[in-house]
Amino acid sequence: MVFEQKPCIIVAEVAQSHDGSLGTAHAYIDAAAEAGASAVKFQTHIAAAESHPSEPWRVQFSRQDASRYDYWRRMEFTEDQWRGLREHAGEAGLLFMSSPFSLEAVDLLDRVGIDMWKIASGELSNGPLLKRVVADGRPVVVSSGMSPFEELDSVIALVQASGVDVTVLQCTTAYPCPPERLGLNVIPVLRERYGVPVGLSDHSGTIFAGLAAAVLQISMLEIHVTFSRASFGPDVPASVTLEELGELVRGVRFIETALRHPVDKEAMALETSDLRALFSRSIVAGRDLVAGAVLTADDLAFKKPGTGLPPSAAASIIGRRLGRPVAADTILAETDLG
Repeated sequence: MVFEQKPCIIVAEVAQSHDGSLGTAHAYIDAAAEAGASAVKFQTHIAAAESHPSEPWRVQFSRQDASRYDYWRRMEFTEDQWRGLREHAGEAGLLFMSSPFSLEAVDLLDRVGIDMWKIASGELSNGPLLKRVVADGRPVVVSSGMSPFEELDSVIALVQASGVDVTVLQCTTAYPCPPERLGLNVIPVLRERYGVPVGLSDHSGTIFAGLAAAVLQISMLEIHVTFSRASFGPDVPASVTLEELGELVRGVRFIETALRHPVDKEAMALETSDLRALFSRSIVAGRDLVAGAVLTADDLAFKKPGTGLPPSAAASIIGRRLGRPVAADTILAETDLG
C-alpha cells in the first residue's frame, strides 16, 4: 500500500518540565525546534479554577510544595507570559498547543491564540470544558487514556457534530508506560472506528514506541520531553531527552520515507544483476582435471564471482565428461563438457 498521509505531527510535550520557570519554558521551545519537532505543547493550570486546596497528592514528589494545590499555583503563568510563549513558538516554526484544565484556562488560551486544543485523558468527562473548546472551532486532539469506548464515542460524536477537525490518540495512563501496556493494537481500531486521524500519546520514556507507531502510519505522536533524566518533576520518568527527541524525529521521517516508496521486487532484482554476478558463485574445477574425466562432486568447488555455471547446476553436470583438460580453479562453462 502506498503511504499517502501527510508527515506525522511530532509534538514535544513540555507539560510540567519547566517547573514553573518561564525562562525554562522558553528554552524548551528552542530545544524542541532544534530537535525537529512539529509542535510544542504545554499544560495550562489555574490552581483556583481547577483544584481544591485539599486535593491530595497522587505521588508526593515535591519537597518544595506543601500541597498539590501549591504545586499547581507554582506552575501558573500570566496571560502575557502565555502570549509570549505562543509568539516564541510561532517564531520557532512550531505549532503551539496546550491542554486546558478549567474553563478559565480555555478562555485564557482562546485570548492568547492556540493552533490546536489538546484534551487530556482526565478531562473527557468534563462536558462543559469540551463544549467550550469545540465551540471555538479550532482543531481538537483527544487523548483516550482513561476512557472506555462508550465515553470516547460520545466525545468524538460531539466534536464531529460541530464540524471541528479531531485527532484521537491512543494513550495509556501510566508513567512510565511499560511496553506490554502501550496498546499499539488500538491505533488501527481507532482509525477504523472513527474515520479520523489517529496517533499515540507516549509515556514510555523511550523512542521505541514512537518508532513502532510510525510504522502504523500515525498522524500525530505526542511525547514528553526533558532536558535531563536528572531533572525534577513528575513527568521526567515518562520523558525522553531532547537528544533522544531528535533521534526519534529522524527515525519517524526515515520510516515515513520508506513507506512512501514501495519497492517492486522484480524490478529491484533486475537493477542489481551486476551485483548479483559479483556476490554470487560459479562452479569451478576443484583440482586439475584431464580431458575425458567423469565429473564427481569432489571435482567441483564453488567460488566468486558468479559469471559461470551457478552452484544450482552442479547436480546436472556430475557424471558428465570433460571435453578438454582444465586446471584447478577454472570457471566451468557448458562448452567444457562433452
